[in-house]
Amino acid sequence: MDNNAYLLTCRASGEQLLVDAAAEASRLVTLVGEGGGGLGLVVTTHGHADHHGALAEVVAATGAATAAGAPDIALLPIPSDRALHHGDTLTVGETVLDVIALRGHTPGSVALVHTEPADAQAAGSVPGRRHVLTGDSLFPGGVGSTQGDAARFTQLLDDVTERLFDRFGDDTWIYPGHGADTTLGAERPQLRAWRARGW
Repeated sequence: MDNNAYLLTCRASGEQLLVDAAAEASRLVTLVGEGGGGLGLVVTTHGHADHHGALAEVVAATGAATAAGAPDIALLPIPSDRALHHGDTLTVGETVLDVIALRGHTPGSVALVHTEPADAQAAGSVPGRRHVLTGDSLFPGGVGSTQGDAARFTQLLDDVTERLFDRFGDDTWIYPGHGADTTLGAERPQLRAWRARGW
């Protein structure tokens, strides 16, 4: 499947953050330019090549800093400016994103969580609602691949359950590294079935 790349822009400052410079560097650079605020950081959700194929070109064109989960940094094509750990935060202008480690698909897989602010006034906003960029750790219909490794699958499903489903409400939006988005509410009834099937 094609990869998803996400560009977040702080409405107050115009500062931008790109999640997964997967491919098509020229298209991503054009998208960044249309946002107008300047790309400050590129976060790579995990070390698989299909999620960082355009990373070096995007950084060279924009001068953006880079960040990734600490255990996956050695898998990236260029050095990372920041090693991410569970519980860290990232700032995009006036917007704060929480870093959640979701181990299993890779050792250093991370998700980013945006919580809509209490004073959010944009049309359609819901104060307190969360939006989670999950890379390849959570999709509609299941967690990411662990290549048949039972221990890695258990680790990933435990992390996804404890760090996402147990913490956040059903209105939380999930934006995966491939395919369509979903909500925790849509996926929650399937958790037991995922564990039973083992993938």
